[in-house]
Amino acid sequence: MRMKIVALAAALAALFMVTGCGPDTSGDGQKQESATGQSNYDAQVKNQPAHNMPYSNSRDTINFYIDTWGKKGAQAYTYLMNDSGEAIGYYVTVGPPVTMCASLRPNYKVITPEIPGDNAVPLVVPAPGTDGVYYSGGQCNTYYAKDAVNGTFIEFTVGNGMNMLTYNQPLAPGIVGGAPNLGEVKK
Repeated sequence: MRMKIVALAAALAALFMVTGCGPDTSGDGQKQESATGQSNYDAQVKNQPAHNMPYSNSRDTINFYIDTWGKKGAQAYTYLMNDSGEAIGYYVTVGPPVTMCASLRPNYKVITPEIPGDNAVPLVVPAPGTDGVYYSGGQCNTYYAKDAVNGTFIEFTVGNGMNMLTYNQPLAPGIVGGAPNLGEVKK
């Protein structure tokens, strides 16, 4: 469908160039193109209506996430794996690790500049983070968590050969070998 519209637009542009005519500035051409697009969409919906989904596994999985992590003090077992799939260590944390990109409030705010004469257009601008500083938004592969044993702050980065797997139960030692608990620190 999209290819037909692109081909039609290219053909119209070629026709204008060959005939020396300029584009229709009245907007009728755009209206006609829009009507054609809508007509095509309506025909497709009639011939191929969207199916109803009697059950959503996606919603079920989201609810499973909520049920799993919606309990105060729920422990997470996060295993850090190298690019060969070997566990290099794990953390036991309160809840799953949280990406630095997550926030309890929007990382933007909408302002309307004071311009004389009602021509002001609202602008979306950065807002400071929880700690009062501005972030670039590029820290999404950095995670942090609270150690479930001693309450210490943990921060780590995934990517560049480092992956993480998070479970709500510890994996069997045979699966992760002798991977050490990386959260064991002295107080």
